[in-house]
Amino acid sequence: MKHIFIVNTTAGKASCLKMVKDAISRYEEVVDYEIYTPTSSTESIKFIRTYLENHKDEEVRFYACGGDGTINKVATGIVGFPNASMSALPFGSGNDYVKYYGGIDSFKNICKVIQGTEKKVDLMKVNDKYALNSTHFGLDSVVAKAMNKLRRNVIFGKKRAYPFAIAWAFLTGMRNKCTVYADGEQLNTNDILLCTVSNGKYVGGSYFNAPNSLNDDGLLEVCLVKPVPRLKFLGLIKYYVAGTHIDNPKFKDIVVYRQAKKVTIEGPEGFCVSIDGEIYESQHIEIENLERTIRFAVPK
Repeated sequence: MKHIFIVNTTAGKASCLKMVKDAISRYEEVVDYEIYTPTSSTESIKFIRTYLENHKDEEVRFYACGGDGTINKVATGIVGFPNASMSALPFGSGNDYVKYYGGIDSFKNICKVIQGTEKKVDLMKVNDKYALNSTHFGLDSVVAKAMNKLRRNVIFGKKRAYPFAIAWAFLTGMRNKCTVYADGEQLNTNDILLCTVSNGKYVGGSYFNAPNSLNDDGLLEVCLVKPVPRLKFLGLIKYYVAGTHIDNPKFKDIVVYRQAKKVTIEGPEGFCVSIDGEIYESQHIEIENLERTIRFAVPK
């Protein structure tokens, strides 16, 4: 088997490339591998698909070395190629998907990852894009959109961007216009606070939004939260972090929770969602779950 490490050189606080090189150097005599450092997300997808087109008879595993965005690009690249599998070395700042398997520590042991057991997992098709972990919108995407703008500003920079994005969303993103349908059922008639459509269990680094999720059952976990006053919202966050919001009496009239194979979202002009952390803008979004489409290696 060929092992190819797709390294996001901007991921994490330390040098992701150095960490990958240090980790793989101990096995270079017994593992057939190469390291690829794309200059953009589209370049990584193009590289993966071109490589697989030219090596259809070769068993290949790609490793996403970075965060959830890198994992997304690798999954997008291998779709449709039966000879390709993937795994992750979570060196990024956002590592929500691998938390499904109990945490990130085991994924940082490169030997365990290379020898990992393959699982067939679901993949979301979001219009013409893909999501492995989650598609979410409302307050979440307001934060992400503001973050993307502020981090490019020389005054704010990367470090200051996140708290200012949170503050901006708290002021402007508490009510979001859209209509959500799960397998044809309309879930809301008014504005929403936020909504997550998940195969994974976590979003935003620490929010246990989909505790009942199984990433190989063909079903999307849909969690829609209705608008609440700001002070009440602050008091409820701890339950959302702990994953105890689904059957919690405090959320009885606030949360709508469904399992579905297809989700449709209708929004106003400029409406956007976050696809595994990447902002995508569209007034009409269809999310379809592709059951057991990706071969994902889990550390032994």
